[in-house]
Amino acid sequence: MNLQNINRLAHAYKVAPWRVQRQWLGGALLAVVAFAMIATLYHDVTSQAAIAGREIQNLMAAINASQQASADLQTELARLTSAQAMEQRALEMGFRPLKAGEAEYLVVPGYVVLQPEILSSASLPQLSALTIPPEYHESLLEWAERKITTRGAR
Repeated sequence: MNLQNINRLAHAYKVAPWRVQRQWLGGALLAVVAFAMIATLYHDVTSQAAIAGREIQNLMAAINASQQASADLQTELARLTSAQAMEQRALEMGFRPLKAGEAEYLVVPGYVVLQPEILSSASLPQLSALTIPPEYHESLLEWAERKITTRGAR
């Protein structure tokens, strides 16, 4: 730029100082808009995280309520099926305890009582050095030596 152009620009700024003020105002507004956008984005992310956290809390509360209801039902079932409660209900229905000599046993022809198979050391086959195959008497080094010598013999 030459000196004449510089003088003309300096004169233009002296004549219209509002141009410099407008530039400063534009920069300030740009900074405010950028700050507002960043703040809005931050607020959006924070609110979504808070909503997700609240949903997790609600689900955990529902899980705890379900577990409590299940425990209550298990307790009620245990109370209803206890020996005392079952005996009381049986007496109310007209049942009575069995006296000695009242029991009758029915013999079913062909029915065989299955005996459980009990495994003991006597029923297991006894292993001795004579029953173990010779391959299992060989060490790793002996095996490697045998493989190398048979390969070299070819």
